[in-house]
Amino acid sequence: MKTDIHPTYYPEAKVVCACGNTWTTGSTAEEIYTDVCSQCHPFFTGEQRIVDTEGQVDRFYKKLQARQEYLEDQVASEQAKTSPELPIAELELGARIESALEKAEIVVVGDALARLEQGDAGLLEIDGFGRKSLADLKRALKRMGYVLPEAATEPQV
Repeated sequence: MKTDIHPTYYPEAKVVCACGNTWTTGSTAEEIYTDVCSQCHPFFTGEQRIVDTEGQVDRFYKKLQARQEYLEDQVASEQAKTSPELPIAELELGARIESALEKAEIVVVGDALARLEQGDAGLLEIDGFGRKSLADLKRALKRMGYVLPEAATEPQV
């Protein structure tokens, strides 16, 4: 065996845990510092606790919270799309249809849906608003996710 290549062995090396527990063991280091021991580890104590020395749990909770906020923003965005207070102009129906509806004081989607509850005739009686305009309006409302009243979905003869 070669001489002077082996580290010094300490038969009475002192081990110190972060919880304050100490004991001796044999080691090549004179003092050993550890974060968890059998006195404080959740497996041995039965206590439900998270041992996090590198902040991984905090990072996980931050990601979880960011995901929750993202999902809440998505829901709010979807609800804003189908809000009855959405202006008719955002449906992009065209200037002629929008001006005809504006003359009849229908400026938000909720007003148009209220007229559709009376059936197609509720909107067809507006001057300058015909069947093609009605079909375009219904198509735009469905595309945006609005549920049309039953009276508006019945085929008119």
